[in-house]
Amino acid sequence: MLGTRSSSHSSNSLFSMTQQKIVTLLNTTFPVSSGNHSHMNYTCSRDNVLKTVVLPVLYSLLFLVGLTLNGVAMWVFFRIPSNSHFIIYLKSIVVADVIMTFTFPFKVLSDSNMASTGLRVFVCRVSSVLFYLTMYISILFFGLISIDRCRKTLTPFRGTNAARLARRKILSGFIWTALFVLCLPNVILTKKTPKSHYFKCSDLKTPAGLYWHEMVNYICQVIFWGNLATVTICYTLISRELYRSYAQTAQGLGGMAPKSHRAKRKMNPKVFLVLVVFFVCFVPFHFARVPYTMSQTRVDKFNCQLKLQLYQLKESMLFLSSLNSVLDPLLYFFLCKSFRTKLFKTLRLPLGTCTRLTGRSSADMDSSTAM
Repeated sequence: MLGTRSSSHSSNSLFSMTQQKIVTLLNTTFPVSSGNHSHMNYTCSRDNVLKTVVLPVLYSLLFLVGLTLNGVAMWVFFRIPSNSHFIIYLKSIVVADVIMTFTFPFKVLSDSNMASTGLRVFVCRVSSVLFYLTMYISILFFGLISIDRCRKTLTPFRGTNAARLARRKILSGFIWTALFVLCLPNVILTKKTPKSHYFKCSDLKTPAGLYWHEMVNYICQVIFWGNLATVTICYTLISRELYRSYAQTAQGLGGMAPKSHRAKRKMNPKVFLVLVVFFVCFVPFHFARVPYTMSQTRVDKFNCQLKLQLYQLKESMLFLSSLNSVLDPLLYFFLCKSFRTKLFKTLRLPLGTCTRLTGRSSADMDSSTAM
């Protein structure tokens, strides 16, 4: 019996040792994370098909198209004098779109895991900050354009002068300066050295950097929602005025409006292209950004799987925001007569091209003077 018990005890010990070795081997081969900061837990890894393949391909295409369209837009716009508020605002958006476009290659290399650790640090410190800086500059100028469109629609005979143009240029410079100062601490306070090749941008931020990042996010939310309200109110007033004008014209002419009047009324919906671009590009992202930012700055309140889902949602909506860089040149073409005229003149296209592409002749009223 003693021998049997000894043999049994020896077998149990051997089984326990073998089991322990197997567990150790598995933990070595497939490390199990303890905490929310793991980068090795495959169920929560950001390195999935969406991040490493789909979005890099889409951003690469966006870079090529955006570089072409915005290059042409900048080349044309800076040959046009800043003789209206509309032109001044559009020039700022052109510059913002060009800067945003040049951040896409860095994002492609980083997301596809082809970037070195140093380049990924650069993306976190500089490239991403520039991306968001230019996004909110565009949002602010979309709001100003909406106010200008509304004013031109409600008071179409009010002109401009040198003093008003100077004030708009000063306002544009103030917006660029204020947002740059707001974003600069995000560069300065992202200074931690990564402990390995696997890190998130939030891992490089100091405690003060995480706090500032969260505060900037809330400020940017205020900027967005304030401009969303501005755009909505302005285009509601524009819609009401256009409908009133249409009703008066139809009533006054007894439904027998000349062909030229009917054509102009038919083209009026192009006024709302600004509204469409604003809602498509910026609204979805801002519904996703707040919970994502909270998941990065309050790590103890979000489990790994939820953080991954919020990240994927944010990145998908961020791509919609990036589309702004290729949609804006279409706005310039359809809403700015000065841009079309200079473009056609530079390309030596016949005057009839304008009528075929826009549905209006070059003699029709310009969106920068009246809607």
